Amino acid sequence: MKKVLLTGATGFIGSQVTKELLNRGYEVHAIEHEAKLLPQDNLVVHKLDLLNTKEIYDFFYKKNFENLIHLAWYVGPKCHVSNLNVEWIISSLHLLKAFHESGGKVFQCNGTVSEYDFSCGYLTENKSPLENLSLHGICKSSFFRIAQQYCKQNNISFKWPRIFNLYGPNEKPQRLMPSVINSCLKGEDVKVSDCLKFQDYLHVEDTARGIIDIFESNLEGAVNICSGQPVQLRTIVNKIAELTNFNGKILWGAIPSAFGDDLVVGNNEKLKSIGWKPKYTLDEGLKKTIEWWRKHNV
Repeated sequence: MKKVLLTGATGFIGSQVTKELLNRGYEVHAIEHEAKLLPQDNLVVHKLDLLNTKEIYDFFYKKNFENLIHLAWYVGPKCHVSNLNVEWIISSLHLLKAFHESGGKVFQCNGTVSEYDFSCGYLTENKSPLENLSLHGICKSSFFRIAQQYCKQNNISFKWPRIFNLYGPNEKPQRLMPSVINSCLKGEDVKVSDCLKFQDYLHVEDTARGIIDIFESNLEGAVNICSGQPVQLRTIVNKIAELTNFNGKILWGAIPSAFGDDLVVGNNEKLKSIGWKPKYTLDEGLKKTIEWWRKHNV
């Protein structure tokens, strides 16, 4: 049985990655700060503070893993400007170094669309500039460059799934889709921005499958995980209203836009080259997400 060490196993993406790895027969060793996960067949939970350098090196001094999928990073309030991004790049460097020194062979870390210069619109690996001005984007792209060269010099296979916009079960309630869904389900006025921008959205389960497909493939370096299809945010809001039979008001422009770029969409040809394709259309994904919120809304 193939063994993999996983950070960020309980997050929005990580919980789906954990499920996908277990479904594919992996023995998953999950690093968690508070050890919220309950051990089960083929799932081993390790309590470890990844922001504590001593704990990182002590852990790898005692344990050896050939495969590491690193999903953990700060994604809390104001994550794009938070100083904690600096803490996480430092932590990730120590994690990679300790992994290498203990015999690591395959290192995979999640990148983000926020590494890119959004003004380019259509974003392709190794072509579109990594010139995002957010601290989050700068820290991620900096770690990408350092880790890629470090792995090359030390004969470690390096993989960097670059994640675009997501939606699906257990997303943060304040995000666009959950906030609209919950307002519609409660019969409240829907307060949104003008929603005239075009974005690239993918269901979180399709993203998780892409992450593991990359891990199992011969692909190296950055790989966009995205739908490759731009959709206007206003279209998404209207679809949710239709699927929930919402009859209230949609207050366009009631809140400011979160970003200023008219189009952000990814080229996913590299991902599709290994046989990946999305399971969900936007309509199917939204229906499933709405049903999840019907059951979990409080």
